[in-house]
Amino acid sequence: MKVEALLFGGVAVFFGAAAALYGVWSHADPAGTAALIVAFGMAAVVSFFCATHYVRRGPRAQDRTDAEIADTAGPLEFFPPHSPWPIVTALGFAVAATGVVFGLWLFLIGFGVLARGVAGLVFQYVNRGTEAED
Repeated sequence: MKVEALLFGGVAVFFGAAAALYGVWSHADPAGTAALIVAFGMAAVVSFFCATHYVRRGPRAQDRTDAEIADTAGPLEFFPPHSPWPIVTALGFAVAATGVVFGLWLFLIGFGVLARGVAGLVFQYVNRGTEAED
């Protein structure tokens, strides 16, 4: 994850510098500056995520020059077999996006469904791996 963190960090620096220069040079176009700031933020978030995982888990086999192919064998992570929460999240997003057109009341309903879907995705397996004591 170190290479990915550096790569997205460089992209974030590029978009940050481009946003600063574009903001100074284009006095009449705040939309372009805002778009570049959002691109900077997205690249910075991905870079932070990759750097945090590199610090937390250490170097992967792909990060080491002396690694063998067998070092990457085995299960990588837990992937859930089935979950209803992506469908709830997509439905909530669709209703919230429709609410932007038709009214605040529909947007708030969609936002509530979206929030529940995201919370379900995040906390679905929060107790995975812990033994229940009976």
